[in-house]
Amino acid sequence: MPIALLALTLSAFAIGTTEFVIVGLIPTIATDLGVDLPSAGLLVSLYALGVAVGAPVLTALSGKWPRKTLLLSLMALFTVGNLLAWQAPGYESLIVARVLTGLAHGVFFSIGSTLATGLVPKEKAAGAIAILFTGLTVALVTGVPLGTFIGQHFGWRNTFLLVSALGAIAFFGSLAFVPSGLRHTRPASLAEQLRVLARPRLLLVYAMTAVGYGGTFTAFTFLAPILREVSGFSADAVSLVLLVYGVSVAFGNLYGGRLADRIGPVPALKRIFLVLALVLFALTFTAGSKVLVLLTVLAWGAVAFGNVPGLQLYVVRQAEREAPRALDVASGLNIAAFNLGIAGGAWGGGLVVAHLGIMQTPWIGALVVLGALGLTALSGHLDRRTIAAADGEAALATACAD
Repeated sequence: MPIALLALTLSAFAIGTTEFVIVGLIPTIATDLGVDLPSAGLLVSLYALGVAVGAPVLTALSGKWPRKTLLLSLMALFTVGNLLAWQAPGYESLIVARVLTGLAHGVFFSIGSTLATGLVPKEKAAGAIAILFTGLTVALVTGVPLGTFIGQHFGWRNTFLLVSALGAIAFFGSLAFVPSGLRHTRPASLAEQLRVLARPRLLLVYAMTAVGYGGTFTAFTFLAPILREVSGFSADAVSLVLLVYGVSVAFGNLYGGRLADRIGPVPALKRIFLVLALVLFALTFTAGSKVLVLLTVLAWGAVAFGNVPGLQLYVVRQAEREAPRALDVASGLNIAAFNLGIAGGAWGGGLVVAHLGIMQTPWIGALVVLGALGLTALSGHLDRRTIAAADGEAALATACAD
């Protein structure tokens, strides 16, 4: 394995940690900065919004930059953003720091697959991409609970200091080991990306992604305060629960990919969205019991990200029919939709907490996920109509030929 690929994977690990670790730190940050939980939840929304904007816009604007120069610039921006969060004097400056790191995140994962495949022989390209995205999975399993533990015991600022140190190590690793002159195809312009957004069937898949993850993050953004205030877990125990969640996510992601391969993306997504909605409904009733809530969180992790492989596979299949020359753009915009869902879910969850209370977030999130299930069923119905129409045209053409 090229050591340059390990440097990229470390970058992915650092970026994944800083995106999700904030969930475990929301109660601590809210108390320290003197803001309410919904305001602290905006730190999740605005980061995700930075990712969603950074991915398409900044990737297009930086298309002519040499890949190594762009990579180093992104990791420098990421490191500076986390250093600003470490030293943020107040809530507003912390928001600025989060948005900056979100912009770096969006562009990194837009170009990451191309960078990874450029480091290995062509026949090993898929494995290189899998190794790169392992950094995100490991971040959920280890980085997030570890960062939460550090933030709760040594101050939330030190979590961002640790992540900035990881960013600096990844920067110097990339500087030393990533070769210069990596060839790359011209990224899609903003106009080309907008043409993809004019395809109704692709828009429907993006809506499935955004609504599905909006429902998840309506509740997940406030999981730490639920565990502490309702379930009665200590700060140390919250870190352990997040570790359990991360391990479950890792297995759920693998299972979701295999399920989508075995029965097809739409049937797999319908199952996962249905189970996810049921788990969120259950959380409304199990949060008061430590044992039951732990089992619920374990089940939640198994399905929370299990639909990612199916959604990515489905958007690629739709793009092959709707926009065959823009597969990368279509796939990248689904990542943007994922982060728009996170942003909307965290923001909506904040409104629920402010007006209805924190324990209303799980069942409302479940209703949103059921909306994603409905969109998935609609898309599957349209697929069947398209196939039937194509079969009818083929039969008519055969009859005319006879």
